[in-house]
Amino acid sequence: MRVITICIFMLLVAITAFGQEGSSQHQSKPFALGVVEELESKVLSERRILNIYLPEGYHANDTTKYPVVYLLDGSADEDFIHVAGLYQFNNFPWINRVPKSIVVGIANIDRKRDFTYPTHVEADKKRYNTAGKSAAFISFIEKELQPYIAGRFRVNASKTIIGQSLGGLLATEILLKKPRLFNQYIIISPSLWWDNGSLLSVNTELFKPGFEQQTRIYIGVGKEGLAPSEAPRVMEVDANLLAEKIRTKKGKNVEVYFDYLPDENHATVTHQAIFNALRLLNPVPTPR
Repeated sequence: MRVITICIFMLLVAITAFGQEGSSQHQSKPFALGVVEELESKVLSERRILNIYLPEGYHANDTTKYPVVYLLDGSADEDFIHVAGLYQFNNFPWINRVPKSIVVGIANIDRKRDFTYPTHVEADKKRYNTAGKSAAFISFIEKELQPYIAGRFRVNASKTIIGQSLGGLLATEILLKKPRLFNQYIIISPSLWWDNGSLLSVNTELFKPGFEQQTRIYIGVGKEGLAPSEAPRVMEVDANLLAEKIRTKKGKNVEVYFDYLPDENHATVTHQAIFNALRLLNPVPTPR
């Protein structure tokens, strides 16, 4: 009996040792989705984190140049991962809806500060006490971020901005005040209620006959209802007003698409809206 017990013990020791040896040979490694860059901004007097997706086949030394997608709310725990995935998915050879693209996610520090212009509504001044600095953030994008990306990566002239909610407000502000900064705008559930909708009254170069830049605009909104504003405003109505204003006043080189997504709300609309935007902004050529 003692011999049997000893044999069983030795067998267990051998099995344990083999298992430990096997596990020591198993190697795990990180799954890399992109790279993280840090940009010291003189305009904002702070360091900004950039999460950057580089498409398959990207090599710093080759001659291929890529479109760039600038994503607001681009932190790793915000929209960066799923939006990079949308661009990868839509570039699969059997889909081939969008070209291989570099996605630059701009991580947030204070989105209320960066995405809003000054408001005349006293209640909002008190509720969002850091708000109203979008001019500085737009200057950062124009004078620091875009030149940094152009100097660091192999990019072509195509530039897209994506923004939702307050990010959609900022993307709309850029569209109306500095439309040449991007040639594609994906604007989702924009918070146009800010400053009681004053952005809808901006006089913009976008509507002038001399505006010749080819520009495509997608405006998407879910079933969202009343905005969190002092005066009653409806998110869907404001988004539609923006689209209609552009549609009726735009030049021949501007295209606008309005997309109502009744099955989505303010929290869920982003992913589906971007998927729809990539289809609408990149139509498949009609065979001749």
